[in-house]
Amino acid sequence: MQGKVEICGVNTASLKTLTPAQMDSLLLQAKEGDPDARQALIEGNLRLVLSVIQRFDKRGESPDDLFQVGCIGLMKAIANFDPTKGVRFSTYGVPMIAGEVRRYLRDNSAIRVSRSLRDIAYRVLQCKEAMVTDLGRDPTNAELAKVLELEEREVAEALDAVCAPVSLYDPVYAEGGDPLTILDQVRDTKNTEGNWIDQLCLQTAFRALGEREKQILSLRFYDGKTQMEVAGFLGISQAQVSRLEKGAIKTMRKAFFS
Repeated sequence: MQGKVEICGVNTASLKTLTPAQMDSLLLQAKEGDPDARQALIEGNLRLVLSVIQRFDKRGESPDDLFQVGCIGLMKAIANFDPTKGVRFSTYGVPMIAGEVRRYLRDNSAIRVSRSLRDIAYRVLQCKEAMVTDLGRDPTNAELAKVLELEEREVAEALDAVCAPVSLYDPVYAEGGDPLTILDQVRDTKNTEGNWIDQLCLQTAFRALGEREKQILSLRFYDGKTQMEVAGFLGISQAQVSRLEKGAIKTMRKAFFS
């Protein structure tokens, strides 16, 4: 059927709804231990679960998994709801369902981050959802930080912590040929051709030095020793170390730029 959307094998277009009178009656019966009333409440509030999990549809999680977790939250809400308090069930149930989904996302993230950072992240996401409604656009990190009284850096780190990881081989564009992947768009600023050439030239120039000169440069610039420490280690004067060091650097510079 065109337009049919199934989650966990359930056609979302055919989900039942309950009238307020039916809800009140079933809630009282379920509170008294009626299993049929409890089942009817679950089936009649699956649309509520669906509306809640739509808030989390950009987290990279399977809708089926989120729906099942949301149903667990719904069942907890039904079990703990007190119909004599005069509160609408949706007012109580939505936070319970959302809380269950958030716990699932926090505990099953592919990237493990601290509990405190993840808690900040969900505060930021809640604030962001509210500000999108008010502003009609996505708020900036600076705006979120101001409302939540956080550093802008904390907001950025928190949002990064709950981003769904992606593969470097995920396609970002494909039309009439090989797809363009994320890896194709990532630039390596360290292992560039120019850096490889420079490293090879340095290695060649270093190999051209004498053993004593190699030893002095290694002690000075690899081990971080002073000229006096090198002189004591090699049993020569500091002046000799200085002269040999300058000579070695001059030889390497000449070989490098020749």
